[in-house]
Amino acid sequence: MGRRGLVIIGFTAALSGALAACSPAPKPASDAAPAGKAGSTLATVQKHGYVSCGASQANAGFSLPDDKGYWRGLDIDMCRAVAAAVLGDQDKARFVPLTGQQRLTALQTGEIDLLPRTTTWTMARDANGVNFTFPNYYDYTGFMVRAATGATKPADIKGASVCVQTGSITEVIFADVSWRQKLDLKPVIFDNVSATRQAFFSGRCDALITDASSLYSVRATQSKNPDDYVIFAANDEANPLTPAVRHGDDQWFDIVKWVFQAQITAEYLGITSANVDEMLKSEDPAIRRLLGVEAGYGKALGLREDWAYQIIKQVGNYGEVYDRNVGKDSKLKIERGLNRLQRDGGLMVPLPFS
Repeated sequence: MGRRGLVIIGFTAALSGALAACSPAPKPASDAAPAGKAGSTLATVQKHGYVSCGASQANAGFSLPDDKGYWRGLDIDMCRAVAAAVLGDQDKARFVPLTGQQRLTALQTGEIDLLPRTTTWTMARDANGVNFTFPNYYDYTGFMVRAATGATKPADIKGASVCVQTGSITEVIFADVSWRQKLDLKPVIFDNVSATRQAFFSGRCDALITDASSLYSVRATQSKNPDDYVIFAANDEANPLTPAVRHGDDQWFDIVKWVFQAQITAEYLGITSANVDEMLKSEDPAIRRLLGVEAGYGKALGLREDWAYQIIKQVGNYGEVYDRNVGKDSKLKIERGLNRLQRDGGLMVPLPFS
């Protein structure tokens, strides 16, 4: 069994344990911590009036300003969802473009409040000053090469030069892939995304390696003819791209985790930005808890009772966010795959709102 299979089984087992541990449903604590506790990230965000998030510098589908300067993307919508939950307005979010080398330091030093920026959850990162929440996108590492070469798998590019961005997990994966598969690949290193991509398209490298989602984005938006390039997996491992927060603030850690869970659960329950107002009249207890009709679940996080309603109304459920940014309604048109709900064969598991 490949490591990707082990990742899937391990993650599913962990979530199954969490589900079992949460039944039967307890009532939320009546003495939950109030909002704005001194020194907390929540208090800082409320004082500033906005959430500060790290962003990719140019990654269509995940993080990129449109032609009017309005930031859009799957990671951008993660930050907007937090702003909607915490401040009641998805546009009370600010974005700080960061390179792969800058992103974790910016989070650890307090320059940003949240890092939703195509960052793979790894042991080394987790153990060094950041807490990863839930993966908001399961990716894999891929190679992009010119279609004219006829290459369709890693063995076909043995001895090739490959453009690699330093300061990312891709640099480690590249070395592992080359060694394990005896490919003798030649790295050409750059310290930022733009330089890495420009080098590939200018012919300085035979191949470009990074997250497959980024390759689809690059091919759709930066190549003169997308059909001139092919993308294939570098290995059989899944990359869990996961928003992160600093160590030492459990309340903020919980808020970000449950903001994402609200979007997953909304999709599971069939609640969308279009029908959420009608859903407020539902007698389904799970829907009533999620939308704050039954009080107490907002207070448990230090938020208003309608925090999840605001996320769904303003930003949408996870399926809506996926489709408009990277899925069927976007230029990228990436299949849901592992990013489907668990009931549909994916890894996105709604945890109990109880």
